[in-house]
Amino acid sequence: MGENNLKPHASKVWTTLITNTAYLSGLLTLEYSLRRVGSKYPLVVLYTDSFPAEGHKALDSRNILKRHVPYLLPSVPKDYTNDVRFYDCWSKLTPFSLVEYDRVVQLDSDMLVLQNMDELMDIDLDPPEMAGNGNRVFAASHACTCNPLHKPHYPTDWVPANCAYSTQHDNPDVAQTAGASPIAGLGIPNGGLQVVSPAQAIYDKILGQLATSTTSSYDFADQSLLGDLFYGRWVALPYIYNALKTLRWEGVHDAIWRDENVKNVHYILGPKPWDESGPSKDPSHAWWTSLNEKRLSEEQETGVRDQF
Repeated sequence: MGENNLKPHASKVWTTLITNTAYLSGLLTLEYSLRRVGSKYPLVVLYTDSFPAEGHKALDSRNILKRHVPYLLPSVPKDYTNDVRFYDCWSKLTPFSLVEYDRVVQLDSDMLVLQNMDELMDIDLDPPEMAGNGNRVFAASHACTCNPLHKPHYPTDWVPANCAYSTQHDNPDVAQTAGASPIAGLGIPNGGLQVVSPAQAIYDKILGQLATSTTSSYDFADQSLLGDLFYGRWVALPYIYNALKTLRWEGVHDAIWRDENVKNVHYILGPKPWDESGPSKDPSHAWWTSLNEKRLSEEQETGVRDQF
């Protein structure tokens, strides 16, 4: 059940990580959304040993590409009791190792692509031979460090005054097409979307960092590591490519958010759209529900029926 099923080689791919079936409905709708917007590039699902047989069956019945990746963990454990999802997030760093591809764009499974964003496959990044020593190691959108839900275990410096997106409120037009400087605010990328030119040397740097005790101070796993190891040396994309649903909330970053410009919405925090019963308090969840219904309807017509 766990074999790779990669088709003839593509040089540029979308990838998404899955370790269990909790996010599988999200993943299937993400894959559907990529096809709906006419992306030229395939999605390859990166799965770990923990991904169960019924998950493989769901992917295979839909002819979704997949490949095995190792489950990464730091040598010095970090307690993520308050956010257990972060234990799985280290493995989102594996795309840097996929050197058989020229370009990998890693997406979280709780995303929904609303407009074609194939241009990410051609963003100018440092060539692999620069070994992660240049100023364009990868591309990502900023993390929002506002902590709008006021979670008590979040870092004390995660406040609106230290958020990169706050620096764009005075010029919302620019925010649609350009990210704030990679060192704006706390200078932390959000790990949900990473544009990567895979290189063994970069991956070795990442593995080297995972082997140090520094990781014990990383509150947000993979994105903390990338923000620390490559501080200021990444390309900051506009929010539209990783539009965290919380940015849209009144008083967070609704000053820059424009529904019509968003290319990829990211359903961070809980509940996920697929875990809700009844109408959601968040209007953006209706976008997911609507597309998911279309997916399920099309799958029914082709005879694909399972709990996902």
